[in-house]
Amino acid sequence: MPASEGDRRTGGAGRRRRPDGATAPLVPTPDPTGRSYRGRRRVRLADVRPSGKARLDAVARWLQDVATDDVREAGARDAYAWVVRRTVLQVVARPRYEEPVELVTWCSGAGAAWAERRTTVTGEAGVLVEGVSVWVSLDPATLRPCPLGPDFTAIYGPAGGGRTVRSRLLHEAAPPDGAARRPWPLRDADFDVLGHVNNAVAWTVVEEEARRRGSPLRTGWAEVEYRAAVEGVDLLEVASAVDEGGVRVWLLGPSGEAAVTALVRPAGAGDGPTGAGAGAGPVG
Repeated sequence: MPASEGDRRTGGAGRRRRPDGATAPLVPTPDPTGRSYRGRRRVRLADVRPSGKARLDAVARWLQDVATDDVREAGARDAYAWVVRRTVLQVVARPRYEEPVELVTWCSGAGAAWAERRTTVTGEAGVLVEGVSVWVSLDPATLRPCPLGPDFTAIYGPAGGGRTVRSRLLHEAAPPDGAARRPWPLRDADFDVLGHVNNAVAWTVVEEEARRRGSPLRTGWAEVEYRAAVEGVDLLEVASAVDEGGVRVWLLGPSGEAAVTALVRPAGAGDGPTGAGAGAGPVG
């Protein structure tokens, strides 16, 4: 989205909700003292499935893009590099082809070296998707985790309201015995400018595997945790297991260790297994 299409907005009412079983609550928009940012876009052909409804990887990409636009407008783009640790998407309804949507994003809390970003996607008929991501801050020169400084707090602290979040991963790290497994070839197009598989690509895997295992996420929520960067490989393995709440997914590297884990909980299914805990991640 061009920067000219976004503008800073403060204020706005919101609701405090947590998708049942997810690790991060959906905190409301900040009071008028807190920064929030609004961007607009239209759902395009490359964003949708044959049904005309937006894919989850497209929604995840929008969240990344509007976060980048916010940081750029705030003058904080070069202060930190950010890597996503966890993202929860609660789907009320899928955005549709050619539908105009508005994304409002703000910092909803922070920790020592991470922050949490909330985003609401609204369409013509109301809220479509709620998102919350935990990001870890990195030193741009060393790409090692670094503490958030007073510059960050001055810009984003008021919106977070002093709320402390955690960055600990909570999903099961390994698939159970008997989990379904299949190869997942990577394409050059899956890698970003850092040489890593882009975060949004994981949502392609998760959505497809959930559909294959009989738990398509028409409405409901899904949570993805990023455990390790994927780089320098051209083949991964997808593992999945169905449970009473939906499906669990693992994206495994050549060594068999999980790079990405996910929970998919369609509306009406049971609670997820991760329990109640605050997520953590950056606003970048």
